[in-house]
Amino acid sequence: MFYSKKQGYSRVSEIEGDIIPAKVFSSMETSAGRMVEEVVLPVYGWEVVPSQMHSIESLLDGRKSTAQDFLGVTLKSGPRCLNDEMAQNIGRDVATHVPTWAANHGAQKVDFTYGVLYGTKRLSNKKDWHILRSIAEVLPADAVVHTSHSGQWSIGYQRGGLDVTATVRIGIDWWTYLGGATAWIEVCLALIRACVVVAPPRTDVPQYAISDLAEILDTSGLPAGFNVAIVQESQIEWLLFLARHFCDGFQD
Repeated sequence: MFYSKKQGYSRVSEIEGDIIPAKVFSSMETSAGRMVEEVVLPVYGWEVVPSQMHSIESLLDGRKSTAQDFLGVTLKSGPRCLNDEMAQNIGRDVATHVPTWAANHGAQKVDFTYGVLYGTKRLSNKKDWHILRSIAEVLPADAVVHTSHSGQWSIGYQRGGLDVTATVRIGIDWWTYLGGATAWIEVCLALIRACVVVAPPRTDVPQYAISDLAEILDTSGLPAGFNVAIVQESQIEWLLFLARHFCDGFQD
């Protein structure tokens, strides 16, 4: 209703034109995030965990085992996908199921990650950090915390000979953990090549509704003849557009 007031709408038919795209983008973000998970995790040596309700590993979207370590991850498409109850439940489930994860995979160390596909810690609503607080609150008395979550985005503790680490990794932090320093841009470039139709060089000057979008997409600083070969000239603005979702701003 406040949006209708701002836009000066009189008819439901007027706001319908704004509601439908918003709902479409919201649902596409969730489904696209899931598709990225299922395609990208195996590329970097992780196994996709099938969604099975009320199972020991139903919390996990991906997992990876080494000789002594078990790595598990829960992934969310964006930095503001959690509420307090969800964060509390995730923290409780991690603390509860870690011993079973370790036993099932013969591990002496468990490294759990709550990963966010894009965004930054600054953009987070901090509900994801509450996962760490929840873990700390439900740990049994025999658990020894060696890395406090206070002022940090991780917690570490030992219990019964098992070493456990839980970390919130947002945006580039997650992709670097998954596949190294270039993983995030590899994914961005792959998405652009797969989804964006190549176009001739632009001759007009577009007018954007988003106040800083022109600045974000500005390629005037690129040297003449710049060509990265992986994407075409018309696709470079898409790379800048995606990159802005992984940082708090651009610097020259």
